[in-house]
Amino acid sequence: MSAFDYGLERLEGGPLPLSTYAGQPMLIVNTASQCGFTSQYAGLQALHEEYGGRGLVVLGVPSNDFGAQEPGSGTEIAGFCTRNYGVGFPMAAKVKVRGAAAHPLFQYLSGQGGVLARPRWNFYKYLVGRNGTLAAWFASTTKPSSPRIRAAIETALKA
Repeated sequence: MSAFDYGLERLEGGPLPLSTYAGQPMLIVNTASQCGFTSQYAGLQALHEEYGGRGLVVLGVPSNDFGAQEPGSGTEIAGFCTRNYGVGFPMAAKVKVRGAAAHPLFQYLSGQGGVLARPRWNFYKYLVGRNGTLAAWFASTTKPSSPRIRAAIETALKA
């Protein structure tokens, strides 16, 4: 199994098979619109703009699991992201990211990273390598502009 074997739904509806991105590094982030970390959307968009041409896929995956900070519908989430942060990277429909009901993709990512890689809040970041396995993960407090994230992305792009 690899991350590319999973699928999500698009925020605007319809399937979002991750196999579409097979062979490309992906930064998968569980997001929320009413969180103290919501401003990280701007940093994610900057990564998308800087590294997208080199093959990096940034994927936002909204979740309402933490503090009910993503209560909106797909249309409301899309409008918020576009209006406030100019988000142009793919966004999935809202899913559960923790516990027994977590989406299988997040079960896979957490399983690859171990107990500490389980999302404990919004804006956990998972860098998947070209081979579809977890290359690195970052807690909510690690900003997208962090040197650690940038170095991990550069390594994944060179692999």
